[in-house]
Amino acid sequence: MRAPAAGRRGWRKMETAAGAATAAATAAYGAGKAGGAFDPFTFIRQPQTIVRAVSWIFSIVVFGSIINEGYVNRPNEIEEHCIFNRNASACNYGITIGALAFFGCLAFLTLDAYFPQISSVKDRKKAVLGDIGFSACWSFLWFVSFCFLTNQWQVTNLAEDNPLKEGADAARAAITFSFFSIFTWGYQVLLAMDHLKDITFSEEYNKLFPAQLA
Repeated sequence: MRAPAAGRRGWRKMETAAGAATAAATAAYGAGKAGGAFDPFTFIRQPQTIVRAVSWIFSIVVFGSIINEGYVNRPNEIEEHCIFNRNASACNYGITIGALAFFGCLAFLTLDAYFPQISSVKDRKKAVLGDIGFSACWSFLWFVSFCFLTNQWQVTNLAEDNPLKEGADAARAAITFSFFSIFTWGYQVLLAMDHLKDITFSEEYNKLFPAQLA
């Protein structure tokens, strides 16, 4: 016994609406259709691209400031020491975290550009979960960097160790942009979590409405 025409039309409308919803969901992050072509203009305007670029610049400021002006010497000494309370660990930490964040931003920007070519929902999900984990980790590490550098700067004896206050602005810049980086990386976590919801919806849709052979 065939289903009434009205019932079939209603089912088609429901499936079409669900398809439109999942298409909109998978368009998040500029992904568009799986396997779609890369659109540089759409990519540049994406929120996560902008935030990653800002985070990338902040990381350069942090490790660049410490490398260029983060080591000073006393007037009666030749050997240079870390400007943060002569604590080499403070400078090494700031440089390491900043440099790794620099390369991390480049890696995830590359992944974002390649994302439209990923056709598997499971692979997309793994990529976004990796984004969430890395961004959350680096947001925490930037918090540690801010606290560590601030503490060491507060106990630094400028009158004795750096009477000319050379590199003081660089030290403050490293602290300031470590603080800003906490929020830029944290915002990347929120964007990735929102993206994960879209991908999860697509995954559930594919289970409910599997692709039919023509």
